[in-house]
Amino acid sequence: MSCTILYPLLLLLFSCSTLSEVQQKEKEEQAEGTERLKVEESSVLLAFGEFQPQIFTWIQSELAELKSTVSCLKNTLQVTEEQLEQLKRKGNLLSVLISQNEKKDKVAFAATLGNTGSLGPFNTEITLVYKDVFVNEGRAYNPTTGIFTAFVKGVYFFTFSGHNHSSKPMSLRLLKNEQQMITVYNHPQGGRYETASNSISLTLEKGDQVYMRLRENTWVFDNENDHTSFSGHLLFSL
Repeated sequence: MSCTILYPLLLLLFSCSTLSEVQQKEKEEQAEGTERLKVEESSVLLAFGEFQPQIFTWIQSELAELKSTVSCLKNTLQVTEEQLEQLKRKGNLLSVLISQNEKKDKVAFAATLGNTGSLGPFNTEITLVYKDVFVNEGRAYNPTTGIFTAFVKGVYFFTFSGHNHSSKPMSLRLLKNEQQMITVYNHPQGGRYETASNSISLTLEKGDQVYMRLRENTWVFDNENDHTSFSGHLLFSL
């Protein structure tokens, strides 16, 4: 047989033998790998089995702590809600009190005798009743009695005017709790109309009364032009 034919045959036999050895070696390595994996899995399962009671105990401990925390949070939330409700009630009460105080601080009135013509003279002093009311915030002025009553302690401002025909005298005085504060007086001066006015600031306690008096044997005049007036308002509370 020639060398040309023998060489390829030898090469083919060698390649087949080598391939067979390689395949056999791969099978052996795969078998070793599979066995090793089984051993590792067994080790892991064994380890898990050994620590399983400790893991369950830890989980139970964590759950118990979480339950305690949730319970505390619920209690805190309940207390907070109660506090918010109390603050809300206090806020509503405060709003009512502020509203009431604001209403007390809104005090102002203005009124005139109206279309009465001449009033007086009388043989005794009378309290003037100003029936035509322009404003009466706080309802402190009583148009039935002519008396202003302070519902809150504070400093008040009052002013009044009187109009008359000077053929007879006019004498008006402003009183606080039956005590004279200020007055106006017109002497008889002949046949003409005259107006006199005065004003004052007073410190009033709650319940104090302020009103106007027409003195005996004098007169005052008013008509649709509202010459004779009485007014006042709260400057500030104390």
